[in-house]
Amino acid sequence: MRVCCLSTLDELAPYADDWERLSSGVPFRSWTWLTHWWRSYGPQSEADALKLRLAALCVFDDADALAGVAPWYLECSPLHGRVLRAMGSGEVCSDYLSVHCQRDSSEAVLQTLADYLIENASSDEPDALRWDLLELTGVDAEDRAVNSLAANLTQAGCTVHRRPGINCWRLELPTDWNAYVAGLGKNLRRDVRRLERELLDSGRAVLHAAENLDELPRAMDILLELHQRRHRAMGEEGCFSSARFMAFYHEVVPELLRRGQVQFYWLELDGKPVAAEYQLVGNGILYAYQAGVDPDAMQHQPGKLINLAIMRRSIARGYRAFDFLRGDESYKARFGARPRPGMELRIVPRHAAAQLRHNLWLAGENVKHWIKRGFGVQGSGHEPHVTSTAEP
Repeated sequence: MRVCCLSTLDELAPYADDWERLSSGVPFRSWTWLTHWWRSYGPQSEADALKLRLAALCVFDDADALAGVAPWYLECSPLHGRVLRAMGSGEVCSDYLSVHCQRDSSEAVLQTLADYLIENASSDEPDALRWDLLELTGVDAEDRAVNSLAANLTQAGCTVHRRPGINCWRLELPTDWNAYVAGLGKNLRRDVRRLERELLDSGRAVLHAAENLDELPRAMDILLELHQRRHRAMGEEGCFSSARFMAFYHEVVPELLRRGQVQFYWLELDGKPVAAEYQLVGNGILYAYQAGVDPDAMQHQPGKLINLAIMRRSIARGYRAFDFLRGDESYKARFGARPRPGMELRIVPRHAAAQLRHNLWLAGENVKHWIKRGFGVQGSGHEPHVTSTAEP
């Protein structure tokens, strides 16, 4: 096997179908999601291009077929050095990011990637991918590929620091709506039946779906308005205040709809939009990515109402799971979802400059923790909160 570091989307484009095959149906790993992310969050000027470049590590097998992809980019700064990060990270909040490979070839792919990273970390070759830190967020704690890569790099002498990430929450859907409602807690079950009776089944509340590109602009505008109104009511800016997020939103959603990878809904109450939401779709799972509710209609519980309407529709259409994604909001557990722990990884090669930067970062993290704890003492001694591991 061999590794090629591809640094433009044009170089990657011939492998788009293979990329999709290797992404295991997870929408945040898809070609559409990540390449549109790069167009919005990659370099926007010549100055940006000096410090930010694509670094997608493509692993080819002996038949020259694409066997794996590490969809990363490289960001350079005097303070942090040369940092590899996952495409899709940052304010877009992509979850379930990984290294793309199939299970039957994953061991060889991940060992090849580890060998390449070790060889390039401090190489003097002009075309080498020199790096000081591999920083991965939005990763499932049980992700086999990332854990295996980290183990290989640890064995090669890298320092690996891991800490808990934000939980995602997934609800396994039954085949029958009434069976789902019967399994809810008593108070929520009573509330669900009331909302069904008084609003959904009475026709006062109507769920609309954007089924084609002609219907999509209205749905997108409704969500944007409700999302921003809700956040402004809470004294927050909301993600749509970011020009890059807005650009990403307007570019990626229509393409996802063309590919059948998104479902976009809005809910009207007495003829007025009060909630909107869209989910990414993959392998029979709906990922509840973005939502908005009318802050003036909170007495009707518009967020709960649209969730119930969508889940009822999803069960009827045979979807197997509903993923609420990151965040430990209490309503997710009440709906029956279970946490899927996340993790964050910082992997540092052995060369001195990278280790120095990492140790300074550790010191800063420990100071932050001690301040939060009021300079308290952990356990029986003054042990630091943040630790890293490396094989000698």
